Amino acid sequence: MTLRHNPNGRFVVVCGDGEYIIYTALAWRNRSFGSALEFVWSTDGEYAVRESTSRIKIYSKNFQEKKSIRPSFSAERIFGGVLLAMCTNDFICFYDWAECRLIRRIDVNVKNLYWADSGDLVTIASDSSFYILKYNRDVVSSHLDGGGSVGEEGVEDAFELLHEINERVRTGLWVGDCFIYNNSSWRLNYCVGGEVTTLFHLDRPMYLLGYLANQSRVYLIDKQFNVVGYTLLLSLIEYKTLVMRGDFDRANDVLSSIPKEQYDSVARFLESRGMLEEALEIATDTNYRFDLAVQLGRLEIAKAIATEVQSESKWKQLGELAMSTGKLDMAEECLLYAMDLSGLLLLYSSLGDADGITKLASVAKEQGKNNVSFLCFFMLGKLEECLQLLIESNRIPEAALMARSYLPSKVPEIVALWKKDLQKVNPKAAESLADPNEYPNLFDDWQIALNVEATVAPKRGIYPPAEEYMNHAERSSESLVEAFKNMHVHEDALPNDNEDAVDEVVEDGGVEESQEDAVEVDAEDEGVEESQDDAVEVEAEGSTDGAVLVNGNSSEEQWVLTPEQ
Repeated sequence: MTLRHNPNGRFVVVCGDGEYIIYTALAWRNRSFGSALEFVWSTDGEYAVRESTSRIKIYSKNFQEKKSIRPSFSAERIFGGVLLAMCTNDFICFYDWAECRLIRRIDVNVKNLYWADSGDLVTIASDSSFYILKYNRDVVSSHLDGGGSVGEEGVEDAFELLHEINERVRTGLWVGDCFIYNNSSWRLNYCVGGEVTTLFHLDRPMYLLGYLANQSRVYLIDKQFNVVGYTLLLSLIEYKTLVMRGDFDRANDVLSSIPKEQYDSVARFLESRGMLEEALEIATDTNYRFDLAVQLGRLEIAKAIATEVQSESKWKQLGELAMSTGKLDMAEECLLYAMDLSGLLLLYSSLGDADGITKLASVAKEQGKNNVSFLCFFMLGKLEECLQLLIESNRIPEAALMARSYLPSKVPEIVALWKKDLQKVNPKAAESLADPNEYPNLFDDWQIALNVEATVAPKRGIYPPAEEYMNHAERSSESLVEAFKNMHVHEDALPNDNEDAVDEVVEDGGVEESQEDAVEVDAEDEGVEESQDDAVEVEAEGSTDGAVLVNGNSSEEQWVLTPEQ
């Protein structure tokens, strides 16, 4: 049993048990009746009845039969509205009310059909989604008046698909250009311009009755006939409708009538339409405004918000954005607030800021970020601090290998610490470690390495600017020891006139020996040998370059330039 009012509300029809009766709405007088499985109204007051799957009848406003139609398919359902719709389980066909001409066939399984009051928009609801289409009335009229053929599919451009929403509609209705519906999850939603907004989460199955504009409320009913109303501001719907139509002047006038607490909802709607600037002006939520400012690249606004909320994540995000856009002063400030040590290391090393790297090394050490602190000390040429950091971190084997590569004079001291530490785990392995003071014969070119260290040490505090990198990119990977040999320098002493020619040290590529896996080896084999791949470069006389080669393999050499003070 169904009960439906006609568009102007003067009549109401009751349809069920294979027949229909039309009454006047106020006096409830009988005006017409007949047999029908379904009954639908047109927007002009005409109506149609489905007597069977093969017979449809259309009646005028005066309750007189106008046409009797026998469709070429089995009509399982009919729908009224601007056009008369007949559908099967596989498709729906739209016809005009005047002459029953086919307007358009659409292949979709239709569960329900909802026309907007304007007659320009229609919602087709299927099992798992719904489609919002625009009816091009002028295109259809022009085509039919011009004598154009219709064919089996109808007028090609009669409908235009605007939006497809993957939700199942239980009940729905149009208010202006806003489609209100409740879905299979029993959420009360509305859709404007393809953007779906949830109004309320219903606690039980309910069905839409209608919307009262003067109260700005939408009413629903449950199976126990309890009626519930929910607020949906007409001004909000009107604003979104005007924006969709491109009438921004009127939309701005309506905006003032919308409560402030709804502004974030309005801003999100504008964002979905790509109007980020307008959304930023309207939004009130701090986090949302920050996200919009970042999207727009409005760093000053984003910085003001980050200063207000003092969020580490926001400072970090803003710092990365400022760095990517070349605003390095702001990037440094943001990264300092966020304590993003890795970001600061990248920034300072790129700028060649020795003072910044020095401060960063101290901060990183205080916070236990030893990897960042080590890199800072290494780029500054402060090898003693690097060595001490490894010792404090209980990375004694690595400290020994680093000392062998860069500070050979520290090797005996580190070996003593290594032995003491290794004694706790494997005494035999500890005894097998060779001290260069006791076994100098196991360390090739040991005296030359000591002399090279003494000569290079004064040069480590000189930082060439990063812009000179290309002057050093093609340097030879020859080590300092090899260079001294090629110059036929005696191991016992270095000539004074060559002291200024040494300024680069190469990192040793030795392999760390685990304390737990240490095994006893012969003293002759245990000595830490100086690899020929541990490249150390000798420059031309008078050079003050402070570059550091960080890969001893000549085929994979990389140069790291220490920053300028």
